[in-house]
Amino acid sequence: MNKDNHVVEAHHAAAQEHENTAKSHRTAAEHCGKGAHEACGQHARNALDHSEKAHAASKLAHEKSAHSAMAGAKV
Repeated sequence: MNKDNHVVEAHHAAAQEHENTAKSHRTAAEHCGKGAHEACGQHARNALDHSEKAHAASKLAHEKSAHSAMAGAKV
């Protein structure tokens, strides 16, 4: 597998975590709208967890992209 594939995979991983975050937020909103505040809180906590993972994955993808771009510029 070449290093560009690692960059692509890193961006896909970040996108997946962002999608998980959005799904948890939507689910939390649905529960809050129904008055199920305990379930709302749990999904909000899940959203925060996914958000933190998405942030870390985004930083990693950015670093890999920058490293790949720098390596390409040296060729």
